[in-house]
Amino acid sequence: MRHLPVVLVLSGHDPTGGAGLVADAEAVGTCGGWPLTVPTALTAQSCHDVRAVMPCRGDDMRAMVAALAEFEVAAIKVGLIASLESLDAVVDIVRRYPGVPLVVDPVLKAGGGKELSTLELRDAFCERLLPLVDILTPNRLELARLSGEVVDNDTDRAVALLSLGCQAVLVTGTDAPREDTLPDQVVHTLHTPDNGRQWHWPRLAGSFHGSGCTLAAALAARLAAGESLVQACEQAQDYTWQSLKHGWRPGSGQALPRRLWRHPDLANQQDSS
Repeated sequence: MRHLPVVLVLSGHDPTGGAGLVADAEAVGTCGGWPLTVPTALTAQSCHDVRAVMPCRGDDMRAMVAALAEFEVAAIKVGLIASLESLDAVVDIVRRYPGVPLVVDPVLKAGGGKELSTLELRDAFCERLLPLVDILTPNRLELARLSGEVVDNDTDRAVALLSLGCQAVLVTGTDAPREDTLPDQVVHTLHTPDNGRQWHWPRLAGSFHGSGCTLAAALAARLAAGESLVQACEQAQDYTWQSLKHGWRPGSGQALPRRLWRHPDLANQQDSS
């Protein structure tokens, strides 16, 4: 049996499957990896907004990871961190795997508007976890909130986070496009200490729930498989765009990425519809 690159996922559980652990597991699996899933929080939410967040106990998270000793973790993906206790557990867990690529999607606010973090928690995140991060994947609003109000452009904001120890920042422009971006395009920008890189994608109609989770998890899977940072970013963006293009809107809320769109059964359904 061939070896599968293992990705340890630490994120919240979203019952809709649009984001969170379900989204991460689907993305990691379809991008060639094997997901190990440890919840940081449970949520009550719909495709419209989050109604409640129930952070998981730090000791429970540590116990779940301790039971996974037989797996050789090749990358880690972190999503929602909803309490200082769960942040402490995430930091402890990440430190168990020195040298393993760490991808963090800073989930600060739900698509429907509900706040999922506090100023105290964001400060602790920047102080304790950010120096361990290999690549952070914020959208433009998350970038601004994490870097503070001192700087007023994306490049300086990314440099501010890099100065705290983060190795790279991939800023996504889906939710809040820059003023110089064409209305039919989405621009994602990679910032590293040495250089930068931009990608342009056709903007899809509507709004989506879970695009950030999909991108970060796919990126972690490709890094676990041994791809370079730039290659992994390109592969993850292409996979995410296709998942959104083939997305499904179950009601009147946000559409959900269809991450299994390449599955033969689903492809046949798409062809016949």
